Amino acid sequence: MTTPSRTRRLAALTPLALATAALLSPVAALAAGEVKIALIASKSGPLEAYAKQTIVGFNLGLDYATGGTMMVAGKKLVVIEKDDQGKPDVGKSALAAAYADDKVDIAVGPTASPVALAMLPVAEEYKKILLVEPAVADSITGDKWNKYIFRTGRNSSQDAIANAVALDKAGTTLVTLAQDNAFGKDGVKAFKEALKKAKLAHEEYLPAATTDFTAAAQRIIDKLKDQPGRKIVWIIWAGGNPFKIADLDFKRHNIEIATGGNILPAMTAYKQFPGMEGGLYYYFGIPKNPVNEWLVANHYSKYKTPPDFFTAGGMSAAIAVVEALKKTSGDTSTPKLIAAMEGMSFQTPKGRMTFRKEDHQAMQDMYHFKIKVDPAFAWGVPELVREIKAEEMQVPIRNK
Repeated sequence: MTTPSRTRRLAALTPLALATAALLSPVAALAAGEVKIALIASKSGPLEAYAKQTIVGFNLGLDYATGGTMMVAGKKLVVIEKDDQGKPDVGKSALAAAYADDKVDIAVGPTASPVALAMLPVAEEYKKILLVEPAVADSITGDKWNKYIFRTGRNSSQDAIANAVALDKAGTTLVTLAQDNAFGKDGVKAFKEALKKAKLAHEEYLPAATTDFTAAAQRIIDKLKDQPGRKIVWIIWAGGNPFKIADLDFKRHNIEIATGGNILPAMTAYKQFPGMEGGLYYYFGIPKNPVNEWLVANHYSKYKTPPDFFTAGGMSAAIAVVEALKKTSGDTSTPKLIAAMEGMSFQTPKGRMTFRKEDHQAMQDMYHFKIKVDPAFAWGVPELVREIKAEEMQVPIRNK
């Protein structure tokens, strides 16, 4: 039962309560005027260099896409960075914390495929979008996919098809050298499927942290040394220096090295292999479009270096986020974002990308390159042989 004195006290508190609510309302309004984005990457660990580029590219991309305002539809973009350390369990926890504690509207990342695969169920559990950049494994938008997953990064099939364009010639015998993880295995699987003319003689898988390639080199030589025609080892590797394997008697047996593109520091090793061919995701000197021109100019201005492999990917992811928010007029509800992003086309440093409706994989152009040694550059320069258009790449839908 409420006493008269208690009633008087409650009445006296009412103006204070109202005043407090009035003071808090701008804070609530400010929170409502934000879009929170988690950017999860391997800021430490073996892929640290990749992660740093993604982060730089993402922030540049937000700057570009918002005209320097960091605002979309009247809402401020707030980026919360998290380090997954290249560890699946850490990445999974970081994403859960981003959704549950930080209340992010969308998450972007991670760097490594094993981490991404651990994170996919978290996005489904919280019913929030995870925009994958730059993890590559096919299974991310394949058999492990769910409807909350989009990817601006290229997948293993896109890499493989681009490399097959360069290497799949009659009379060629191939061996693959890959890391024994989702990235390596999915990449080789897709590469095999893309081959139509060349013969694949052997698949070599090694732990991701391998530094001694002696035993693997001998196995590869044994498989290739007596083969007629052109003999090539196609390398799919993230981090480290697998090209040391070529020092182990490959030249004596006329065995060539081939690989896809990589970050500029890793491509210093390419100078040993003039004329080497492969399929490439991005090199700053190849795409000719206004977005790439802006990226190259602004990266040089800010960092005194050209943008690198994963910088372009980070920028593409940021542009995708902004374009989606523009389409929803700032509405961050997941159903609205999914509806906006399915089939959405947007301009990136590589030109146009389009999220395929069936699996949310970004369809994008790739590049057939040949390495040229230029004394002006510390790395082997990938010269464009031809642009492989998105529409000519029959990228399998693997989520069925």
